[in-house]
Amino acid sequence: MIRVLLVDDQPLLRSGFRALLDIEDDIEVVAEAADGQQALTLAREHLPDIALVDIQMPVMDGIETTRRIAADPTLAGVHVVILTNYGLDEHVFHALRAGAAGFLVKDIEPADLVHGVRVAARGDALLAPSITRKLIDRYVTEPMRVQTGARLKELTNRERETVVLLAQGLSNDQIAERMVISPLTAKTHINRAMTKLHVRDRAQLVVIAYESGLVTARGR
Repeated sequence: MIRVLLVDDQPLLRSGFRALLDIEDDIEVVAEAADGQQALTLAREHLPDIALVDIQMPVMDGIETTRRIAADPTLAGVHVVILTNYGLDEHVFHALRAGAAGFLVKDIEPADLVHGVRVAARGDALLAPSITRKLIDRYVTEPMRVQTGARLKELTNRERETVVLLAQGLSNDQIAERMVISPLTAKTHINRAMTKLHVRDRAQLVVIAYESGLVTARGR
């Protein structure tokens, strides 16, 4: 059972999302919060698998909420998915850096919402190919961040290769096929890269790959 915390200051949206999720046999909405401060309290109480978090809220916004969840060792199992009205914008980039597993737009189709929750619960990055293209557009013309690039030196060649393929939108099975390894080995490489780079979600690996210049438009 995938346990979900809904965090949005609009009661109508929370009710709609709850109705869509609760009809699924493998998904349960365990709590609702109207702001980030409430979300932190409820997250610690219920320990959900997924927190669907609005990016703009009173008291504490979605970026700060994400940052605090990511920094709390007791909430290590909580995957934050950002909800936004605007698609990929500056706020979403900050949320991904803060530790979000991905994001969904609020006018998403019901089936895509359910699929997104399941994807994030598996620990996969919830970033569509169109989103990785926008990451490219943002970072390909910007200079590499020296600090980020230096951190990549800690990775083995195989770990770097898996990060590149992950950033290109490939799944574990596709990475395994490309590298001629088992899906379990591919997952192990990714998990080790996450540990070495001190990130908690695959989406952050994707951001680092573009931010550091490890993946470029030419590499796509």
